[in-house]
Amino acid sequence: MAASKFLRILFIFAVLYLFNSNIYAQQKWIASPQIIGENNGSQTITGVVFHDLNQNGILDEGESGVPGVLVSNGLDWVRTDENGYYSISVRQDMNLTIVQPSGWRVPTDHRMVPQFFYIHKEGGTGYEMRFGGLPDTGPAPAQIHFPIIRDGAAGKQFSCAIMADPQTYSNEQLSWLRDGVFADIIGAGYQQSDCMILLGDVVGDDLGLLERLLELGAASNMPQWLVVGNHDFDFDTKTNADKTDSWRRIYGPNYYAFEMGDVLFVVLDNVYYPCGEEDLARGRLNCSEDRSPSYNGRLTETQFTWLEGLIENTPEDKLIVFNTHIPFVSFVDSRSGQHQTDELYKIHNLVEGREALAFSGHTHTIENHAPGQLFDGWTESTGTGPLPFRHVIAGAASGAWYQGDFNVYGVPMALQRMGAPMGYIHIDFDGIQYRDRYIGARMGKERGQWIGLNTPAFRNWYNTITEWLDLPQSERDDLPPYSINDLPDTKILTPKDFRDGVWLTANVWYGSAETVVEAHLPNGEKITLERTQQGMGEQALVGAEWADPFAIARQYSVARYAYQSSEGEERAQGIELFRGRVVGPAAPQPQSSISDRNMHLWRVMLPVLPLGVHTVEVVSTDRNGLQYSDKITIEVREELPPRYWRHELWE
Repeated sequence: MAASKFLRILFIFAVLYLFNSNIYAQQKWIASPQIIGENNGSQTITGVVFHDLNQNGILDEGESGVPGVLVSNGLDWVRTDENGYYSISVRQDMNLTIVQPSGWRVPTDHRMVPQFFYIHKEGGTGYEMRFGGLPDTGPAPAQIHFPIIRDGAAGKQFSCAIMADPQTYSNEQLSWLRDGVFADIIGAGYQQSDCMILLGDVVGDDLGLLERLLELGAASNMPQWLVVGNHDFDFDTKTNADKTDSWRRIYGPNYYAFEMGDVLFVVLDNVYYPCGEEDLARGRLNCSEDRSPSYNGRLTETQFTWLEGLIENTPEDKLIVFNTHIPFVSFVDSRSGQHQTDELYKIHNLVEGREALAFSGHTHTIENHAPGQLFDGWTESTGTGPLPFRHVIAGAASGAWYQGDFNVYGVPMALQRMGAPMGYIHIDFDGIQYRDRYIGARMGKERGQWIGLNTPAFRNWYNTITEWLDLPQSERDDLPPYSINDLPDTKILTPKDFRDGVWLTANVWYGSAETVVEAHLPNGEKITLERTQQGMGEQALVGAEWADPFAIARQYSVARYAYQSSEGEERAQGIELFRGRVVGPAAPQPQSSISDRNMHLWRVMLPVLPLGVHTVEVVSTDRNGLQYSDKITIEVREELPPRYWRHELWE
């Protein structure tokens, strides 16, 4: 009996422990590093990384230090000793940071911004900036203690929502982000032990919008880890060292790292602004003195040293996930040095033989580059050959900069440069293994591709509008030669269409070299679609034959340009886009970013179908076995039926 009673009591305590551990892990913990005293000119700073049992942010009696935690001053690295103690040199301008260790969690503020840092800049920015810069922080404190807690929900399995380029230029666009990608993320059921990563161009040049964006993102209940982009800094900066001063004041460090499970996440700042002689010597002509201040994609030597030390201090069995704004490499900008990362081979060399993955944004495209892929221009621009590990450009939460017509949620469709919708990447980690997928905003998880027919009529429509677009604006008519109303029904085919060539197309948004796309014909035959860009060192294929007819139809004739009102305010007429630039009111016309090239398009010449109505199913399967299936109904007629109301019958 005594043993039975003991077991019952033990069971009750176990249940209470598990319950309290779950609450402990889920509750919001608002704290920040504990700052003690002034340094008074000392060249070192000391402190303790400690287990904050009561979550008050203060190192109290009975709270122990946590050994083995990495601490950095933005250049050098140290680990805490067996008592959680560290000592590191002071740099005049530094982000003092810890690397959140696996199984632990750093506190967050009311915006779910992780608090793992102290920003130090003696003297501050030193001149006026539009968004304030950094104030003089004075001498470094004598001690800074960093609180962390055990995360009861943390383990080898967790999920992250990864988005690029919300790029909100106004509060109106912030509302579209709220009702678009953020609405999906908030409704997806993420936990506080998961993460959200924003891959730069978080706002569109106006850092005054960052606070509201962070408050909206906090509704996801996930820590928000941000990457700085080329639209997130002070453009009135005098040096690259000052460019993120306002960002650091409002958000935090511009480069840092954190661990979750068996994954090390590395956040880099690879936007160098303003670029100059060193960049010009690399062939970046946009950096010459006679041009407006510009940026280049590269790391500083300080950051390379910091990264090298971080990798050296990371066990080889960790998955290393790089997060940058400017891509390491890009398909749509494959021949651009500015829009890819200089000396990428150095980064590849640092992780040679390790498991790695790279995420980026910037291009407003989804690019899922498998290991071994290579496109023309990569070697010349970045010094790298075929990719040693997967590189992903994560699309854009703003799509094509909030262009396009409104969807049913009142958010612009804004199909991106390769035709995919605005959205984000959902990724599940299990140890160093991961499963990733792209989720189009407000479209549900079952959607992952567009299918269509590239017909002679579509190609004529496309080429005619393209010729008009290619003319200088001063030499072309205000009215486009065609609108969406002039595009014939591409799903009604005639024998002549088959003679001239009809391609069945599938734009698989997150497609990669491993993706297989098949079409199931009405007669039971199965045919395989071919990826139009193989990634074997070739250039981008451009033109009507290589276009996605589904996306182009929506990008080439946007009615929203024409919106105007008789009593509305002046700025509500037409569209207000980048930095308040007004477009329209004007006739429906192509948006300024179109999918004229594509690395995730598959096609096959459609075999001749007999007269009648046919249903074709297109199924794409990714490397993880995830399938998307869509059906298209095709009519084959001797000739096209009349399109409009037949007035002659009523005359």
